[in-house]
Amino acid sequence: MKKFTEHLREKAHSVWEANLHHPFVKGIADGNLPLVNFTYYVLQDSYYLSHFARVQAMAAARAEDLYTTSRMAAHAQGTNDAELALHETFMKQLQITDEELANFEPAPTAYHYTSHLYRVAESGSLGEIIAAILPCYWIYQEIGKRFKEATPQEPIYQEWIAAYGGEWFSQLVQEQIFRLDELADKASESEKNKMTRHFLISCEYEYLFWEMAYTLEKWPVSYGTFATKVGRETRNV
Repeated sequence: MKKFTEHLREKAHSVWEANLHHPFVKGIADGNLPLVNFTYYVLQDSYYLSHFARVQAMAAARAEDLYTTSRMAAHAQGTNDAELALHETFMKQLQITDEELANFEPAPTAYHYTSHLYRVAESGSLGEIIAAILPCYWIYQEIGKRFKEATPQEPIYQEWIAAYGGEWFSQLVQEQIFRLDELADKASESEKNKMTRHFLISCEYEYLFWEMAYTLEKWPVSYGTFATKVGRETRNV
């Protein structure tokens, strides 16, 4: 009998493959992605991860047993300590200034994706929250595994691939997959339908996140106060 997450993976097949084949991802693997796009991505992803950690903490508070609370809290701490620290390193390498960070504004997709996660976290069960955040874990793990042998000439791209292709990250992903399967075994059909919907929406947002960085997405009417190096460069093109 197939596990719940195996059914989710099958339902998400098309968008999953689209994520793995997006030109932004492939551009990192072959080293051809312009650094301006990666700089834009790092800024947006740092914003996303700061909220992702909060949603993980909200999941910790929603858990019914202390062990799950402690583990979800550990995941939130790990997002802060590991992934955000990685992004801080990238920001130094990309020479992003404090002024640019202070003037940063999230792009529409980054804002909408985090809003989706908060909506689930505010009203959903622990299983619904895990389902909503799992694609971020799982898709990045598959990208890390698929391109583990890639040798882009740009060192920062090698670091990015190595971070998500490592054993430490794989263990975190498998833990959340196992947790979701356990929760699904006890869930009603109605709750499992919600979990499925949240999972698939997040898979779509993962794809849109790559697209956002690949196109240097802007708000359609007002660009606001986004005065980062990326903003200046794209306005001067």
